[in-house]
Amino acid sequence: MAGFPNTLFGMGNPLLDILVVVDKDFLDKYSLKPNDQILAEDKHKALFEEIVKKFKVDYHAGGATQNSIKIAQWMIQEPHNVGTFFGCIGKDKFGEILKQKAKEAHIDAHYYEQDEEPTGTCAACITGTNRSLVANLAAANCYKKDKHLDLEENWKLVEKAKVYYIAGFFLTVSLESILKVAKHAAENNKLFCMNLSAPFICQFFKDNLMQVLPYVDVLFGNEMESAAFAKEQDFDTTDIKEIAKKAQALPKVNKKRQRIVVLTQGKDDTVMAHVVKIDPKDIVDTNGAGDAFVGGFLSQLVRDKPLEQCMKAAHYAANVIIQRGGCTFPEKPDFN
Repeated sequence: MAGFPNTLFGMGNPLLDILVVVDKDFLDKYSLKPNDQILAEDKHKALFEEIVKKFKVDYHAGGATQNSIKIAQWMIQEPHNVGTFFGCIGKDKFGEILKQKAKEAHIDAHYYEQDEEPTGTCAACITGTNRSLVANLAAANCYKKDKHLDLEENWKLVEKAKVYYIAGFFLTVSLESILKVAKHAAENNKLFCMNLSAPFICQFFKDNLMQVLPYVDVLFGNEMESAAFAKEQDFDTTDIKEIAKKAQALPKVNKKRQRIVVLTQGKDDTVMAHVVKIDPKDIVDTNGAGDAFVGGFLSQLVRDKPLEQCMKAAHYAANVIIQRGGCTFPEKPDFN
């Protein structure tokens, strides 16, 4: 069975990625780490103006969750619209681009459109194989449960799904929306998946994260995020396998499913409490590789494939993306 329309549901921050190759001086000017994800502050306002003026930029439809849903759809190919996506955009040119790109990727995007804030953007500042992401959420931060998720026609799409994926980034936007979806998944024995997404989520949005974690059936994270998570949770270990086991053992609402924790380690193995090595010379851009890993995993999960197959697809998708710029992909996957 190849999956049916709307069986995979994602909700998150739809952003237009602005890819730009910069130098170390640029990073220093805006005090950015070479490899990081942060939310834009006032001091970064000029950064967005500067990159568009001074550098050659590429625009790609982005946002972590939306990227993963697109990759899952690309891996599945047919039927179209297996993936549903909710998020908030502005009524502007960038919003129109996101709508167009979602359509081209064959995902069923239902955006909450408002005109108080412009469509969100994310500057991906690339130096060598590193990338520093600066997200200006803008409209993405305006998602409202009562204005969109609760509407009957939208909630029907949530009910149609059997696998749910929300990146941790959305914890800064609408905890109540996440909890409503998470509770629906637990009550109906469906799969709810989440990503730690960034060290700052584990540190500064810990309370929100821990309210959702009991509903999480599959938890994704990378090395940096899992280290931050372990520290915040007082796990008293830096061993990634131990961190995975301890995260797996945290309280869980739906007792019918044991939590799966999938932690990736760049060039090392993926740890799965369930961790394919990539030759550094094959890396064009790590931007999007983590989202692609999740997308590959979800593409098999939604078709009830065994975990081993989910992992194979995850590695396949990440390897394809990592050798291209941004979260872009060839026309068809070569995976079976």
